[in-house]
Amino acid sequence: MMVAGKKRILIVDDEETLRLGLREYLELEGYEVDAAASAEEALTLDLSRYNLILLDIMMGKMSGIELAEKLKNEPATADIPIIFLTAKGEADDMVAGLKLGADDYVTKPYSVKVLVARIEAVLRRTSPKAAGGVVCRRDSLTCTVDGNQVKLPRKEFELLALLLENPGRIFSREELLKRIWSDEVVVIDRSVDVHITRLRSKIAPYGNHIVTRSGYGYGWQD
Repeated sequence: MMVAGKKRILIVDDEETLRLGLREYLELEGYEVDAAASAEEALTLDLSRYNLILLDIMMGKMSGIELAEKLKNEPATADIPIIFLTAKGEADDMVAGLKLGADDYVTKPYSVKVLVARIEAVLRRTSPKAAGGVVCRRDSLTCTVDGNQVKLPRKEFELLALLLENPGRIFSREELLKRIWSDEVVVIDRSVDVHITRLRSKIAPYGNHIVTRSGYGYGWQD
């Protein structure tokens, strides 16, 4: 499995200057970046769409440790790598974060170049390996199977790319309809089933990686 294109990073930090400056730098490095000023604000976002989260430990009412615990306890976000941004004197909190499953930490004040190197290392280590030879490229809107291009209509491409970006996650039909068919006024559940059937055929022999959970929906299984 592979989805090529920009990696998505979320910065969660209550220091505005740091947050905005880091966002600008990472965007120049080629990442797609969002930022939240608090853990509470971060929870209003669709966190499952991010490839990595940069998380400050000390923030307002909810700490970075508490947010990380929530993320690790939710199947949709449990596998998203986290790098903690820690201040000196927060060693105990840093250890607690690593025990929760965080992937790395950087102590403030930090070198942005060092942080980018840490981000690249974590993404290399945690990026899903290719399942078969299915590749979706959002930048060029193309799909290949074992290196051979497969032509997909827009809805089929978006559906396949979404599943590939979230291996192991099962999407309900209602959620898929909301995400993929949001621009249509009238659409029925059966539309999802029809598109899944077509996709399985078009990406053979990897169609069986699209799994069905009876009564619920579909997902991609490596």
